[in-house]
Amino acid sequence: MPVASRKEYIGTSRDSVEHFDGKQLVYASWDHHLLFAAPFLLCAAPEMPFGELVKGPLSALMQPDPDAAAVDWDKVEWLKANQPFTPDFSRSLAENGVTHKTQL
Repeated sequence: MPVASRKEYIGTSRDSVEHFDGKQLVYASWDHHLLFAAPFLLCAAPEMPFGELVKGPLSALMQPDPDAAAVDWDKVEWLKANQPFTPDFSRSLAENGVTHKTQL
């Protein structure tokens, strides 16, 4: 149905990076996994090493899965924005090209 507006609509995004005090949102999912129906939403500093994100919050969120302990993070096939990606675990999220709202 068409809508007629009496004045210009100006929308402001409430989840832009400016609202997170120097941090950014990062989505992480385990593709085709039935226990986790949606990506995890993490709030992390761009300076955080990729390995710290994996060994810390991401590993903790995966703990409910009985297979989580068997995951070999060095053999995980990573995607960043649905493209193959090989992260450097010692480099920061920013250095790995992980920006606000990137999905891994």
